[in-house]
Amino acid sequence: MPMSFDTKMTFIDKLKLRWYLLLRWILSLWVKPHIHPDADGNTGVSSDRPVLYVMDFYALSSVLILDRCCEQNKLARPLLPVAGITQTPKRSYAALKRLRGLFLRRPDPRSHSTMLEQVIEQSWANPQLDVQIVPVTVMVGQRPAVDSGLTRIIFSENWEIASRARRLFSTLVNGRRTFVQFSRPISLRELAKEGLDSNVALRKVSRILRVHFKRVRTAAIGPDLSHRRTVVNKIINSPTVRAAIEEKARREDIPLAKARKQAEEYTREIAANYSYSFIMVAVALVSWFWNRIYNGIKTNHFESFPHQALGHEVIYVPCHRSHIDYILLSYLVHKNGSVPPHIAAGINLNLPVIGSWLRRGGAFYLRRTFRSHKLYAAVFYEYLSTIQSQGVSIEYFIEGTRSRTGRLLPPKAGMLAMSVRSYLKAPLRPIMFQPVYIGYERLVEGDSYTTELSGKAKRSERLSDLTKVFGIARHNYGEAHVSLGQPIYLDELLGEHDPQWRDTIDNASDKPAWMSAVIDDLGRNIMTHINASADVNPVNLLALVLLGTPRHALGESLLLTQISLYKNLLSQKPSPERITLTARNAEETIRYGFDMSILNRQVDTLGDIISIKPDRAIGLTYFRNNVAHLMALPSLVACCFLEHQKFSISNLRRAAIGLQPFLQAELFLPWGQREFTRALDESIEQLVRYKLLSRDKGGKMLSVAIDNPDASMQLSILAHSLLQTVQRYLITISMLTHNGSGTLSRAELERLCIQTAQRISMLHAFNAPDFYDRALFKGFIAQLRKIGFLTTNKDNKLEFDQRLKQISDDARFILGEALRHEIYQQAPISEQPAEAQAGDS
Repeated sequence: MPMSFDTKMTFIDKLKLRWYLLLRWILSLWVKPHIHPDADGNTGVSSDRPVLYVMDFYALSSVLILDRCCEQNKLARPLLPVAGITQTPKRSYAALKRLRGLFLRRPDPRSHSTMLEQVIEQSWANPQLDVQIVPVTVMVGQRPAVDSGLTRIIFSENWEIASRARRLFSTLVNGRRTFVQFSRPISLRELAKEGLDSNVALRKVSRILRVHFKRVRTAAIGPDLSHRRTVVNKIINSPTVRAAIEEKARREDIPLAKARKQAEEYTREIAANYSYSFIMVAVALVSWFWNRIYNGIKTNHFESFPHQALGHEVIYVPCHRSHIDYILLSYLVHKNGSVPPHIAAGINLNLPVIGSWLRRGGAFYLRRTFRSHKLYAAVFYEYLSTIQSQGVSIEYFIEGTRSRTGRLLPPKAGMLAMSVRSYLKAPLRPIMFQPVYIGYERLVEGDSYTTELSGKAKRSERLSDLTKVFGIARHNYGEAHVSLGQPIYLDELLGEHDPQWRDTIDNASDKPAWMSAVIDDLGRNIMTHINASADVNPVNLLALVLLGTPRHALGESLLLTQISLYKNLLSQKPSPERITLTARNAEETIRYGFDMSILNRQVDTLGDIISIKPDRAIGLTYFRNNVAHLMALPSLVACCFLEHQKFSISNLRRAAIGLQPFLQAELFLPWGQREFTRALDESIEQLVRYKLLSRDKGGKMLSVAIDNPDASMQLSILAHSLLQTVQRYLITISMLTHNGSGTLSRAELERLCIQTAQRISMLHAFNAPDFYDRALFKGFIAQLRKIGFLTTNKDNKLEFDQRLKQISDDARFILGEALRHEIYQQAPISEQPAEAQAGDS
């Protein structure tokens, strides 16, 4: 399209324009920009009024790209003067920021654009002139794909004003991934009607544009947290931290400057050093790594996340299985079009080199405990509040550590409490907690978990661990599965506890009375939603079935039948609707087990026998435990038929309801007591439907189905999903009743329970260290205390009454008298003084 020159342009202006057009032509040979419309679906530019295009920062290549787009769309040209404006440079564009200097270029410290100032002054001087201020964003290489290559990733867009050299390389590398976005124009005439003078109008327009460009860039590449020093200074100068500094100086009688220096060191120890370039490089490297070790990464329920998260501060709260978790989740968040979160990491990961890398990937560090360090606590809380208020997505693991058993651990309140307190302090952007289920088919840390459960102390992370990556890359870890649970909106939870919570926090001088209850409910709901979105993979199914047999082996035909049964049970109510199930049928599941080197086959004339390889059996308990909660109710029903051929439905309900609070606390089941009874009835109906049980004519008694010759065996396998859990309950209660009320402290009770479980494990070859895991006994004892079955006397000993006997009766009723008697036989007596034991008898 030929260029028409303004008659008032000087020879120098025309020559300069010719030079720009030549550069534009050269640039157009490579750069192919894509125009993004505004929120209304159009460019927002009216061709009947003068236009001034405003960009966030100046780059000649951006101006030339914009000019070509305007020419193609028959819009006003940025390289030509603004129509009706005479006393300005002969152009129609302005930039809020730009670099100055010939060789050593630095940001210009100006507060506003000179071009914008001149246009506003002339518009105020000429009431007939109505200039449109059109914000325009030109981005080269925004969010390259993970397979784009390192060079393309390194030269992608970020928050810094690019130097000429970087802009040149960025255009060469990412030129074909360029987009231009026109936003809604600002009418200067409408602004003049507000009665503002030109100086005030200039400041207002500049402020509107700065906020607008920040939002556009944040949506495209994520928020700007790259200036770590600015964040540090902001935290140190906050009222909360200043008060903590003064208190420390006064309490320890040290100079204020020394206390402030300590706070600065804490802040630098904590703060992330987020780098978009590093994220892009890391995504490319991690993508290669996943392809090496995984057959695929399966995701569930990600499609609804953008809509659910719209307008919310997102806090990701995944389960914690492995060190792979936070890398995997950040990778998937990025791959699905969102900005990777900042991740709370233990200070043990702040190793030389590795710690710095993780910081650049968004990790911020926290100590295991800092209750007694008030200054550190103030600094950490202020840092969390700062990034949370800036709309940065955050990720933390409320279990506090990686699960060594495959079960979810009880939630820790610390990070949740700080997030809620921070929100209540300034409830501007509502918070959405996003539970995340992460499942694997083989664990990178599997061997170390087994040794730790067997009693060996956990080894601290070391820099040399980095070399293990090469060994890991030589193995096949199957598939990884990541599912988003039902989100939890904090405003809704607060409303359930106090419909007027906003008024309450405005008027309260101290924390609200309902604060602790909100934190407890939030933690429990997160864990419940994680379990309710579990993904059941082939390894989970094989572990559930084969670990339920005495020798971890089963005839192939019965194994096929049992896998099909489990899939049927899991695909129907009362299973949570959000769970996902492998698409492989029973035959394909067994074949996959051989591919993963889990199974052995023994050929036999009566039918092949499939067994777990001896060196994989203990490790598979982890994957059984991942999904054992989904089989809790049918397994509980099946337990009743280990020692009984017939069982009253009313007795079954009564025993199950008695155990419900403890199963709920340990397995994070999704049902309250009323829903639990209904779900139990649905499980009974399932087992009747699949001919494992039958009802009598009156419908009040259940018995093992006589028309299914494999029913007893199938029920026995099914029962083992929950059997060890009920056995642990019975062991704990037996230790208490065997030693007497007021005899044992909590620590003594835990020790005796573990010793007994270990002995029973050796006698019966359970061969599963998680059976005597301290955390599980500790959780059951805590639940007994919570509901009042156990109390602590003045000597710190545990006391109980006859209500404890009811739980024992329920467990004995389910498991049978023989097992209860054996547990009681193995129960040791605590070493107490003779007079104390005599007094307890």
